Amino acid sequence: MQFILNPGSIRVNNCSGNNNFAPLEVSVNMKSENFDISEYQYDLPDERIAKFPLKRRDQSKLLIWNKGKISHDIFSRLTHHLPAKSLLMFNNTRVIPARLRFRRKTGAVIEIFLLEPLRPSTEWEKVMQSEGTCTWRCLVGHKKRWKEGEVLEKETGGDKDPSFRLQAIFENRENNEVRFTWSAGHRFAKVIESAGLTPIPPYLNRETVPEDRQRYQTIYSEKEGAVAAPTAGLHFTLETFANLKRKGIKTDFITLHVSAGTFKPVKTTDYREHPMHAEQIVITLENIRALLEHKNEIIAVGTTSMRSLESLYWYGVRLMTGKGTSFHIEKLFPYHFDDFNLPDKREVFEYLIRYMNEKRTDRLQGETEIFIFPGYKFKVCNGLITNFHMPGSTLLLLIAAFTKGKWKEIYREALEKDYRFLSYGDSSLILG
Repeated sequence: MQFILNPGSIRVNNCSGNNNFAPLEVSVNMKSENFDISEYQYDLPDERIAKFPLKRRDQSKLLIWNKGKISHDIFSRLTHHLPAKSLLMFNNTRVIPARLRFRRKTGAVIEIFLLEPLRPSTEWEKVMQSEGTCTWRCLVGHKKRWKEGEVLEKETGGDKDPSFRLQAIFENRENNEVRFTWSAGHRFAKVIESAGLTPIPPYLNRETVPEDRQRYQTIYSEKEGAVAAPTAGLHFTLETFANLKRKGIKTDFITLHVSAGTFKPVKTTDYREHPMHAEQIVITLENIRALLEHKNEIIAVGTTSMRSLESLYWYGVRLMTGKGTSFHIEKLFPYHFDDFNLPDKREVFEYLIRYMNEKRTDRLQGETEIFIFPGYKFKVCNGLITNFHMPGSTLLLLIAAFTKGKWKEIYREALEKDYRFLSYGDSSLILG
């Protein structure tokens, strides 16, 4: 199968400004045999997976990969290795207690995992503020035991918290759409804070403990909506931020609500056939201005920040090429373009600012499925702070792309130096 974009000049879409870009005419051959996921496997012993966080967030090991040279330190000394006057971009999403356990009258336990809101809104921030009722698409454990028309109930609350009676019923059994109801006058965010469990990664292979509610959360988390943490940020402390400020390193915050799809293993031989879940993304006008004004290195804190910033670039390209105004970046959208003819990030960000001013909006909200794998040309970021990822995962493919295939030497070094892997594990700073 071959994807072809028709030739066409980049259009201004009623925004002011000149445009001198060449027409884009691209075809992407999808029959190549060079996209085998087996090339991105490695042996990860179970004992190397960090099952619990360290006592202090910033005492994790830090591997620095700087243009091919590897060195080692601890995370509390991160600022010693960052280029002067860098801009660090963080993802300020907040993990919600997305695991809800209900007990039937028979004693059987039904676990409901919140995946994405459907009603009264598909926007995370709005549905978390809803009162009385809302509907979600969910994963349902022991679904067959939940009888047609049966209402599940759960009493929540404690000495200091309000008590709630949370009810759940299938609104659409085939599509796993579950409607929740509770006492009016309380936000859904407050209800699940009392009723839910923190959705720690399945590969930890253990039960959630009270410590996870605070430690599986960045200290700067703000926007409720993730069901998995942007784990690169778990290492940051107030002292880290103070050190960044002293060194003159700027910080800014965007939002991508991490979905459960981040844990989904790649099961297709050709990894391009792997289904990517759409994740909600919010970027403000001030974010774009900060990116436009910054002349030095832009470093993404985590793969979610990296995917957000790259998606922002491609949304600008979508607008400039007249390919629609919807902020939805399909997983293979970037691979349809001839990189030589594309505008640089400055031109894209200037265009987006004009577009937002014309639309009289101060934020962009959309979705991204962007799939970054080897061969991808990064448009925004010069560096990445990230943990060590699962074998054969989409996150590892992103690392392979950013390091231009040098991921094996990085991971070999980390294994030899006894680094701790995955969400609660150690960190790395990768500078391209």
